[in-house]
Amino acid sequence: MGCGNCSVGKPMGCKSNGGCTTGGCNRMNAYDWLRNLPVAYAGDECKVIEVSFSHGSRKDFFRNTTLQPFEKGDLVVVEGVSGFDLGEVSLTGEMVRLQMKKHEVKEENTEMKKVLRRASDRDIDTWRHSKSREKEALIRSRAIARQLKLEMKVSEVEIQADSRKATFFYIADGRVDFRELIKVYASEFKLKVEMRQIGARQESAKVGGIGSCGRELCCSTWLSDFKSVNTTAARYQNLSINQSKLSGQCGRLKCCLNYELDTYLDALQHFPDNCDTLQVAKGTATLIKKDIFKDLMWYMLPDSNKQYPLTIERVKKIKGLNVQGVIPDELEAVEITLSKPQEAEPEFVELVGQISLRSLEKADRKRKQKQQQKQNKQQRRGQPPQYGQQQKGQQPQPRGPQRPEQRGRKRGD
Repeated sequence: MGCGNCSVGKPMGCKSNGGCTTGGCNRMNAYDWLRNLPVAYAGDECKVIEVSFSHGSRKDFFRNTTLQPFEKGDLVVVEGVSGFDLGEVSLTGEMVRLQMKKHEVKEENTEMKKVLRRASDRDIDTWRHSKSREKEALIRSRAIARQLKLEMKVSEVEIQADSRKATFFYIADGRVDFRELIKVYASEFKLKVEMRQIGARQESAKVGGIGSCGRELCCSTWLSDFKSVNTTAARYQNLSINQSKLSGQCGRLKCCLNYELDTYLDALQHFPDNCDTLQVAKGTATLIKKDIFKDLMWYMLPDSNKQYPLTIERVKKIKGLNVQGVIPDELEAVEITLSKPQEAEPEFVELVGQISLRSLEKADRKRKQKQQQKQNKQQRRGQPPQYGQQQKGQQPQPRGPQRPEQRGRKRGD
């Protein structure tokens, strides 16, 4: 599918959604909701554009010193390291200023790189040739690191459009001495080498994938700030500490555990503290969990596996009695009613002898009468009855002429 204004007829990205100016499959995209906003003065327009590389895995800001206006999705040639690089325009206009403020980049920065020109066919061919080398370079770089016995994993290789520089992204638990590795890489690939260490979450963002929720990974679509996650967040949300279920594709705890943590912390403020145990006549009741949606606290007695839901007021009352040295007789648990009504089971009904077959017998009788009337009409006209419709007790007439032997026998008789 594609919009009617597209000359190719196909949108960018996965070829199944988006359009010519959306870049739907480009990662870390920001929706330009200020696109159609008119500018009061032409001199106030933002002269900086945002350019993405490797389908959005890396983005940077470049100053547009040319007089050409660029739109989202255009391929442009920008300044690189000792050469040039080619990227895709991902954002223009006033939204670039908001993104620069978010990333703490000043618009007046004199060291900001510039946009050289719009990409030509020759530039695109050179860029595609450089990108075709990345897969082979990744396999070869991993083999070289294994030969040098370095405790590291090369996750991605990004080669500049002019094939003068390559950036190797790697993961390592500790510090790696790759001075000898850089020399081998430079002599093997014949370009300038840059080593950049990333974490497990950054690698997962570059690789991408589908999470357990069925959607694309947050780190590869919109999440850029990776905050620390610990098991305390799971405990506050009454989640079982199961490492296989709480871990994401990167092997670390899921980032989404922090999304609703503040809501749970606010809801737990009106729950009483120091109520992990309650003294009753049957023994010491231990707190199992807290239900913030129903404002209930669940306790369990030592001699049974049954869980008793108590209201917050009842817990405070029992705790107050325990402080005074009084031990109540019962917990006085609350009865939990299901919100969904239970369906009544259908009763068994005896239907033997109540089913009438008169309608079926009547239809069969009508069919036989029609066949009998049709046979009578054919006999009156002198036509033999059709094959398969002769009367009961009559033998079917033989078809075709009889043999001479059969005729002679009948005459002799």
